[in-house]
Amino acid sequence: MTHPQRWFFLLALTCSALSCLLFLAGLPGDFLFDDYANIVQNNALHLQTLSLSTLLDAVFDGQLSGITRAIPTLSFALDYWRNGLDPAAFKTTNIIIHALTTFTLAWFFRALLQAAGIADKRAGLASAALALAWALHPLQVSSVLYVVQRIQTLSTLFVVLALLAYLHARRAQMEGKPSRRAWLLVALTSLAALASKEDAVLLPAYALAMELTVLRFAAADTQLAARLRKGYLAATLAGTALYLLVVVPHYWSWAAYGGRDFSTPERLLTQARVLAMYLWQIVVPLPSHMPFYYDWLQPSRGLLHPWTTLPALLLIACLLGAAWKLRIRRPIFSLGVLLFFTGHFVTSNVIGLELAYEHRNSFPLIGAVLAIGDLLAFFAKHLNLRPVLTTCAGLMLLAMLASAAVVRAQTWSDRMTLAQASVQLATKSLRAWNELCVAHFHRGGGFRSDNPYLGSAIAACNKATTIAPDQLPSLSNVIVFKAVQGTLTPADWSRYLERIQHIPMTSDNRAAIWPVLNAFRNGAKIEENRIFEILEAINMRAALTPIESAAIGYFILSHTHRPDRAYPFFARAVQNAKDPSFPAGIIEELRKDGHGGMAEELQALIPHPDKHPSNLSPETR
Repeated sequence: MTHPQRWFFLLALTCSALSCLLFLAGLPGDFLFDDYANIVQNNALHLQTLSLSTLLDAVFDGQLSGITRAIPTLSFALDYWRNGLDPAAFKTTNIIIHALTTFTLAWFFRALLQAAGIADKRAGLASAALALAWALHPLQVSSVLYVVQRIQTLSTLFVVLALLAYLHARRAQMEGKPSRRAWLLVALTSLAALASKEDAVLLPAYALAMELTVLRFAAADTQLAARLRKGYLAATLAGTALYLLVVVPHYWSWAAYGGRDFSTPERLLTQARVLAMYLWQIVVPLPSHMPFYYDWLQPSRGLLHPWTTLPALLLIACLLGAAWKLRIRRPIFSLGVLLFFTGHFVTSNVIGLELAYEHRNSFPLIGAVLAIGDLLAFFAKHLNLRPVLTTCAGLMLLAMLASAAVVRAQTWSDRMTLAQASVQLATKSLRAWNELCVAHFHRGGGFRSDNPYLGSAIAACNKATTIAPDQLPSLSNVIVFKAVQGTLTPADWSRYLERIQHIPMTSDNRAAIWPVLNAFRNGAKIEENRIFEILEAINMRAALTPIESAAIGYFILSHTHRPDRAYPFFARAVQNAKDPSFPAGIIEELRKDGHGGMAEELQALIPHPDKHPSNLSPETR
């Protein structure tokens, strides 16, 4: 390692350490939102012993969103094995990953700036400042302290490593040197990125952005340069064809997506506003601009509904146009713009994902930092600012980012503090009010009739019910908390039953009855006939899955005095099951538990193989 490299190693290490310190204030915070389904309630990740077989089981059984997130899933399982369900242990791992990414990013920026022709010393200082700006940005707080988003931050780490290796490989080609080792690193880190999150599939597009701006398809071998141009052109055409002919037809929906209130055209229009909002949060990084919950965001129904849709589209068009026009004169600016928008290509496209999440900026923020940094350098040069003034201004900007990040991280240090801040910043967010409701409930000790915060919890959940009249979870909480408190009235039940009878029966609304059923099971003051009223209403209106129907049937058998009323739910489960082993298991278990009569009735619902038309002789048919 040369002296300049040793010097930069220490500088990058310092940046990495600073990026850790800001987030330590958030370590006492609790798990949050999707953390519960993916980690807390995901028994597949709860390793008791460490062996190859248990690790493989955790990796392949613990992924709730597909099979492409093996590395973060494994890391969650190892965190549990070390410290159980201690949020601080999980968040510490997240902070370490953030520090590693900061360190790697500094080296990536340095190699990029050197490839753009910037002198080594200047490139070293600028790359450290850019890496720090990325690491200290308050938008990173939700990516680092929201435990489950390790999926995103690990993907970002491996994508940066892959791009750094790609830069080394390409610079070797430009200098006529061997590059096999670097290409091997590109392949390995790309696979690791894809094993962290699906959007790492955009890696070739990031590489293309670097070729169009900084690298310019250059190589010492002119034939290799020509092959690069032709190869990228062919890949671009193939990717475009795949997108237009496969991806778009598969995901496009003129009507609303399942479980969403927007169609594909409306989603695409809305994403213009979302991207403009992200840019605003990046350029004006105040914690008050970052509410964390974005379920309050209304879809765009047209170019002028709301009116901000059209200006947002024009802003994106202007930025992309400027990036293309300036790709030769200002390659770093152009690359930054292209990386920002390319980084959002998957999440801001035709797939029916939720409209906005802050963690989606984990990688695109790299592009924004590059573009903004290049603009600041441009203005400093044209204003003839002295290096001392430029350095002081840069340090002030970094100090402002750090201060904002610390303030926001402190908000994440306590569940109640975060919930209160969320409802203040997003007054129309159902999730924020629900989180405040649950935070009050747990603050007072949970299911206790003398819980001093039950009143506050009920008030917050009632607020949520008015914000989202087509949702059931918050109203279910009101029923449960009032039952624990002993203040549940017939009017409350009438309100609850009426909502069940009129709202769309989404998966969330179907699942929302279980807190009420569990409260009844645990001895809350709920009349049994009320339980049967809501179960009958659900059975009439909802397309229950076989598992849901069977679960309700077992609940009735085990926790009510009317086991006969379990039969319709078991019958529905048996008749709708696609896997023959599922109804067979139900029937066998019912026989073992002494419900032979019901088991025989259910057995009669299953067609006998010998009587199936395909098994009859031609004459009999």
